Amino acid sequence: MKNVSLVLRDARRIVVKVGSSLVTDEGRGLDENAIGEWCRQLSLLVRGGREVIMVSSGAIAEGMKRLGWRTRPHEIHELQAAAAVGQMGLAQMYETKLRENGLCSAQVLLTHADLADRERYLNARSTLLTLLKLGVLPVINENDTVVNDEIKFGDNDTLGALVANLVEADALIILTDQKGLYSADPRKDPAAEFVHEAKAGDPALEAMAGGAGSSLGRGGMITKILAARRAAGSGASTVIAWGREPDVLLRLSRGEPIGTLLVAQTQKTQARKQWIADHLQLRGSVLVDAGAAAKLRDEGKSLLPIGMTGVTGEFSRGDVIAIRDAEGVEMARGLANYASVEARLICRKPSSEFEKLLGYAAEPEMVHRDNLVLTR
Repeated sequence: MKNVSLVLRDARRIVVKVGSSLVTDEGRGLDENAIGEWCRQLSLLVRGGREVIMVSSGAIAEGMKRLGWRTRPHEIHELQAAAAVGQMGLAQMYETKLRENGLCSAQVLLTHADLADRERYLNARSTLLTLLKLGVLPVINENDTVVNDEIKFGDNDTLGALVANLVEADALIILTDQKGLYSADPRKDPAAEFVHEAKAGDPALEAMAGGAGSSLGRGGMITKILAARRAAGSGASTVIAWGREPDVLLRLSRGEPIGTLLVAQTQKTQARKQWIADHLQLRGSVLVDAGAAAKLRDEGKSLLPIGMTGVTGEFSRGDVIAIRDAEGVEMARGLANYASVEARLICRKPSSEFEKLLGYAAEPEMVHRDNLVLTR
């Protein structure tokens, strides 16, 4: 496992994510001093040759404060209204504090639909990389004003991981209101031990993380563990650290062992395959038999329709679909060469029968191995 000092010290492109409780001082309003301190550190990192992106929560919490709401609303239109009000203050605060430290900033609002569509994904990537090249620091948030539950990331920990994958970052730093990960909830278990370093994606970490712990945000330690696993897919290691630790970003960049380091075990994947893996919502799936599953998992083969036992959902050619084993567990995902209505016709059939069944002959594979990525 790579030493913590090397992981952060050698990282050239870094995504930093801060949560609502930190940004808004537990809902009391935007914490000007804390944001100013992070911006000071970010500016020093950029001047030192790093490329940095900030993913910041806080729009809904700030909007609630400005609107005088004491509890988070449940109605989607009220949440969207709070986000619209709060985003103004959030962007203004970052712009002011970064400019005070000599940095130009850019606001980027994303939805899952932006990253699920291949063209919009590439546009977002190009824009962010151009901003970094120009020395501009992007400040990213989910576009809560327009999203609904079907296109939400769900939490900004996930958004941070997806952005890390989008720009092929070397590291993801998640700043939170906790020191890092413990073996159990330290508020309930005095014997809980601090986890200094572990492998990203280790299933044991999810058992340690528990559930959400903040009334303001939608996350909790579990979402950070899952975000680290997702970021590791593109080779980015993750650090979970206390956001109010003095000079936390600078010290991490020097290699100090602060917080919990979750080390990526994989090399950077092809950008196209990472895009496939990062879909949060899928239109459908196909079930495969044991033989097809073994060929995908052990031999790196394409998925042929003759190995499919069923099709669920409605999808079109070119959509990302899940590939599930005989128990219904997702084992891979990829780009469908056939729409769902066609896939149902060619299940368990050899390619020699496609023309008779469909009226035309096309690819012999349901999902070609070049457009397929294993998920477990």
